[in-house]
Amino acid sequence: MKLSEQDSIPLDKFINYALYDKEIGYYMRNNPFGSKGDFVTAPTISRLFSEIIGIWVITFWQSIGRPGKFNLIELGAGNGEMMEVMIETFRNFPDFFNSCQIKIHEKSKFLIETQKKKLNSKRIIWIKDLKKIDKLPSIFIANEFFDALPIKQFIKKKEQWFERYVGFKKNKSFEFIDKKFDMKNFEKKNKINISDNQKIIEYSPLVRKYLELISNIIKKNNGGLLIIDYGYNDFKMKNTLQGIFNHKHINILENVGNADITYNLNFKLIEKIINKLENLNTIMTNQRKFLTNMGILKRAEIISKKETFSKKADIFYRVKRLIHENEMGNLFKVMLIKKKNNKFKTGF
Repeated sequence: MKLSEQDSIPLDKFINYALYDKEIGYYMRNNPFGSKGDFVTAPTISRLFSEIIGIWVITFWQSIGRPGKFNLIELGAGNGEMMEVMIETFRNFPDFFNSCQIKIHEKSKFLIETQKKKLNSKRIIWIKDLKKIDKLPSIFIANEFFDALPIKQFIKKKEQWFERYVGFKKNKSFEFIDKKFDMKNFEKKNKINISDNQKIIEYSPLVRKYLELISNIIKKNNGGLLIIDYGYNDFKMKNTLQGIFNHKHINILENVGNADITYNLNFKLIEKIINKLENLNTIMTNQRKFLTNMGILKRAEIISKKETFSKKADIFYRVKRLIHENEMGNLFKVMLIKKKNNKFKTGF
């Protein structure tokens, strides 16, 4: 997409341009993960996170009847670190591993090449279109996937709704422009009420598209979607949009193409979308409770028994970053979307 001085585009299209444009898109040219990138994710903090997710997947597979063939699909696999550790874990469970068809859904060609180098596995298939996956039970894993999808923002001023746009100024910088918006017509067209008692709305048509597509696959073929992401669980929405560059927050209109743009998921909104679909439900907790319930502290104790004091301290320091309430433990939420007749609650 080419921007000219006359252009003003909706916020979600601007975010898509900044993150995924083939020439300047942030994710199309960079590996932003880890201490050398712009941010760290749970798999880069501790391999125990990925081990725990791997064990959870095996447990959930058992809850859907241990199918002899099924899909495990990671949405946005980053630098491949989580999948690498999960595969190591799966090898200890031959029945599961032999049944598992591993797929990665990734938009960035740059990151696909990074993942292929790291994983070096003939068992993995990279897929662009989720509609084309095999008609098998499918378990989807989305760790910090949905927060990287473009969003719209709507702002209410004196009982009038406005949609946020981004304009291109003559000095080649960007500015926010708010344009009047017909919220009632939007809600009617999209068959969802998002504006009651709100002053600001963050809404991603693409997130909804993914949720509905994956939910239909789960309903038809069985399976589930595990979402791990930072967000909040309140009916009242807020402005959470932010740029991230070199581990610091910046204005999203700065350093376009060289910085990440992200936001906090509203899990109440996700729940509302899923509740509109038949035969599905959601269960949710925070990352602290999920990882603790799955035994991460016991696992850390086991692997650190024969380690030096400094190595043991490092293991538990990393676990603390994942589960402490003042770090990722409460900020990150974990949600499972599954069929109503599956009473599985492990980890929750």
